[in-house]
Amino acid sequence: MRVAYLGPQGSFSEEAAFQYFSTDHIDWYICDTIIEVLEAVSELKADQGFVPIENSIEGMINTTADGLLRNKLFIEAEVIFPVSMNLLVVDEGIQLDEIREVWSIYPVLAQCNEFIRSFKWKSRQFDSSSLAALAVKEYGKREVAAIASESAATLCSLHIAKRNIQDHSENRTRFFVVSKDNNTLKQQEQKNNKTMMLISSSEDHSGVLSSILNVFAALSINLTWIESRPTKKKLGTYHFFIEMESRLHETKTYKAITILEAFGYDVHVLGSYQTTNL
Repeated sequence: MRVAYLGPQGSFSEEAAFQYFSTDHIDWYICDTIIEVLEAVSELKADQGFVPIENSIEGMINTTADGLLRNKLFIEAEVIFPVSMNLLVVDEGIQLDEIREVWSIYPVLAQCNEFIRSFKWKSRQFDSSSLAALAVKEYGKREVAAIASESAATLCSLHIAKRNIQDHSENRTRFFVVSKDNNTLKQQEQKNNKTMMLISSSEDHSGVLSSILNVFAALSINLTWIESRPTKKKLGTYHFFIEMESRLHETKTYKAITILEAFGYDVHVLGSYQTTNL
């Protein structure tokens, strides 16, 4: 099986993917962007894709949500990965007060904003945290550091000056395992505990989200995630990602879909899956 994920080597996505999948019999396909991961699956260059969808500090990753719809992919699994941000330096003896600038990708810098501000460090953005680590290694000076994963430290032969520098200790990133077809919906339905839907309204009127939520409330369906994204058809129009704690083929799920469609909403099932906590 071939699995695509967001690289380069040493990225947090790689760290999570390696923990989730058994590395035996996996052909890894490293991509430069989230969109490239999703397109690889859509074009059958990979059997599955492993992409971040949400961070507990920074929220939803819009690129993933939009790309999931554009490439018409299905969610096979949800993976919760605890993210540890590490400060990487070129020499083991470097003290924090020697550092003047930190390098990483923007979401990582944002997740460590309070720590960075406390030292009044400047920051520089890179395309990935692992590329920032490599740049620090090549620069070779004591006054710069990278914020990246422990695996990036190993790959670039850098030293960890301080671990867990993220602003919140409960920093988690949620990943989706995605595929081109929906065979998993049939094969693993009894194991799955969540269903994701995209709900759209054919008409623009007030109280759209409220009327959608009322349907789930009336059926006692617990919702675990609600996000809106522009339809990109008309300013001010949105469709909604709705994740529920209910299997796809449960009676109450079927009733919710039936009622929503009767009210004129378009309902598209994006996946039925279970959660794995790493």
